[in-house]
Amino acid sequence: MKITNIRTSAFQHEMSRAIGDANNPRGRSLYAGLAVFLHTDAGLTGMALGNPGQAWAIESMARELLFGQDPRGVIGLWQRMADFAFKGGNRGAITDVIGTLDVALWDLKAKANGQPLWQCLGASSPTVRAYASGIDLCLSDEEIGAFYQKQAARGIYAGKLKVGLDREHDLRRISIMRDALASAGKTPLLMIDSNEYWSPKQAIQHIRYFERHYELFWAEEPARRWDVAGLRKVSDAVNAAVATGENLDDAADFRPLIAARAADILQIGVGTGGITGAWRVAQMADGFDLPVSVMNCPGNFLAHFAAVLPNHIWMEVVDAGRDVVFTHDSRVEDGHIVLGDSPGNGISFDEAKLAQYKVGAAAAEASPSPWGRRVGAGLVVVGEEG
Repeated sequence: MKITNIRTSAFQHEMSRAIGDANNPRGRSLYAGLAVFLHTDAGLTGMALGNPGQAWAIESMARELLFGQDPRGVIGLWQRMADFAFKGGNRGAITDVIGTLDVALWDLKAKANGQPLWQCLGASSPTVRAYASGIDLCLSDEEIGAFYQKQAARGIYAGKLKVGLDREHDLRRISIMRDALASAGKTPLLMIDSNEYWSPKQAIQHIRYFERHYELFWAEEPARRWDVAGLRKVSDAVNAAVATGENLDDAADFRPLIAARAADILQIGVGTGGITGAWRVAQMADGFDLPVSVMNCPGNFLAHFAAVLPNHIWMEVVDAGRDVVFTHDSRVEDGHIVLGDSPGNGISFDEAKLAQYKVGAAAAEASPSPWGRRVGAGLVVVGEEG
């Protein structure tokens, strides 16, 4: 079996609700993506979701490095792509390109084996524990309560709230999340995420304030992703575990965090160089008895990968309606993502929907961080209206 062609299609649509964080408190309701189809001479097609702004780069790398190759040699092909990026480094946009193609390759390998991806990767169970994540700083109190109650009805009792701009406001919203999650029938596990908005000292002040009222399971990105000393300072000063890593690119970026014991939980996802790249980080973390948590993704397809990790805690579930143009073979019940048995990663694009929502270029406000890092970050907290 050889890779013969690639096709991409950019799309954009409204989500079922807005999402926002400390850097984008107004939120956004648009989602844009790229459907990627990696074709073979055996009639099998690997599918993945990518960044619509990277269509040319994805197609170009596939033509240059993957055409004529057997897609079943996924790890070797990942290394081939990473070596190609050697001079500039496996960083930034090139990491996203490699990650997207890697997901498509793993989909092809699983389909060639006639197995669901979780089984192809070596997992013994198709279930992955889930936690609810509203990406909810832009939501009203009523909307926050409704979101976490909906997740609790599916058995989820752990939740993560976006915080960072008003500690009293945040404290009230943590209470709303806790009360909603309690309806699942278990003691809620509470997490917060400030998206690198605070300095280390600010993070300590805010987290200690919250911890006078509630026990926090983790505090996510309380300082900059590369601030090893700052993250260690926060971890040593609070009871909550420090979770970070979602915005790092390569396994090498995680080494300083591990060596300095600056992070208690490492977060990985498709942005860590795809499944292969994230797996390298997870295995390295496991060698140091560090747990990992897999980041959210449309359709929860990365649960296939999470299922194989012995040091995985739980996977983030956002449930914001980002699956308009595809179907996926998974569901959430009893607090877990339950994966299906269809061969591959479970994603199947709807060609009619792709045509309906096709765009030449995605709107700027549809990107994950439309306006970048917010004013005051790391200096002085500026309120939501500032």
